[in-house]
Amino acid sequence: MNPDLYILLAILVCSLCTILVRVIPFILFGGKHGMPGILRRVATRLPAAIIAVLVIYCVKNVPGAPANEVIAAAAAILMVVGLHLWRKNTLLSIAGGTVLYMILLRVL
Repeated sequence: MNPDLYILLAILVCSLCTILVRVIPFILFGGKHGMPGILRRVATRLPAAIIAVLVIYCVKNVPGAPANEVIAAAAAILMVVGLHLWRKNTLLSIAGGTVLYMILLRVL
């Protein structure tokens, strides 16, 4: 197969999949249909679950890490928890913790 045609087909398939993934929820739940209760419950609990997974991922290597990384990770976790309790904004919490962690890694 022609490499240019292969690349074009790959881009088209990826584009179609992206569009479908973004449009299907509006087709299923848009208009007069309400979102099912189970999805509403999942949507309310998902931000906390995402933060929990990110925290676990961040601290998985802490026991063998140098002291500066442990301090940076602990400060970032406290920042994420504090921001989330204060503002209830997942994006702000994750971004704030990430920025603090990166700054502390460079400074400490």
